[in-house]
Amino acid sequence: MSDFLEQIKAFEGRVIGPPAVALDAVNEAMIRHWCDAVGDANPIYVDEGAARANGHDGIVAPPTMLQAWSMRGLGGRTGTTAQDDLLRLLDSAGFTSVVATNCEQEYVRYLRTGDRVTTTVTIESVSEEKQTALGAGHFVTSLQEYRDDAGEIVGTQRFRILKFAPKPKVEPKPKRPRPSITRDNAFWFDAAKEGKLLIQKCASCGQLRHPPGPMCPSCHSLEWGTIEASGRGTVYSFVVNHYPQVPAFEYPLVVAVIELDEGTRFVSNIIGVDAADVEIGMPVVAEFVAFDEDLTLPQFRPAGT
Repeated sequence: MSDFLEQIKAFEGRVIGPPAVALDAVNEAMIRHWCDAVGDANPIYVDEGAARANGHDGIVAPPTMLQAWSMRGLGGRTGTTAQDDLLRLLDSAGFTSVVATNCEQEYVRYLRTGDRVTTTVTIESVSEEKQTALGAGHFVTSLQEYRDDAGEIVGTQRFRILKFAPKPKVEPKPKRPRPSITRDNAFWFDAAKEGKLLIQKCASCGQLRHPPGPMCPSCHSLEWGTIEASGRGTVYSFVVNHYPQVPAFEYPLVVAVIELDEGTRFVSNIIGVDAADVEIGMPVVAEFVAFDEDLTLPQFRPAGT
């Protein structure tokens, strides 16, 4: 890294190309368009009488137009510059992204109509590697000097960019697919949020049933209540799912039929154990997992772990 720092530091003080002479002299039309665009109503920029009344020889340009006089557009530049070489060197080291961080302008005098600006740009400084919220990178500061026809400086601008290596984008883990909640099973999901595993029980014949339903399959009664299961049981059967993969789940995914101690069977996932170690008949116990603010489900891990 010290060798790389020496390479980029060697660009400090280098001039970016030859002096650039503005294509147009300072003129009233461009000043008027600028004032219209930014909403600047200062009369010394558009009214000669007002300018003279304020001590000027005639209309002057807004100081903030300084950079505008030397801009050449997309097709106005040919060849490569020292700055191009510096940016390519930073690209090769992984600092491939760029963002402008700040611009500081200093005005020596007002530009008057008829002035033609000549601009020189120097790479003023290249920082050591800095850690930023965007990622690690180097700040590159250029100094632009603006001169009039006599070669006198009328203003300067320091423009700073950050060439950085973007941090890997971390996508939030997608939510699990939402269960289909109905009037018949809403009680079960509500209880799961409270850490309770309920089993529906027929109020007429006492048969337990899961998944919940409106009618007892034995006596056809529509009356029912619930009991709270202990959460203990054994693995009745299972499969290990590898593909296709849904982003909300972690793989390999063990999907098991759990036979609860109360006698009903329940489909869930096995957690807390390597998929290769899951066996039929293995004792398990429920653990309630909050996957997000809206979904809590019982998962099963080996008993005693």
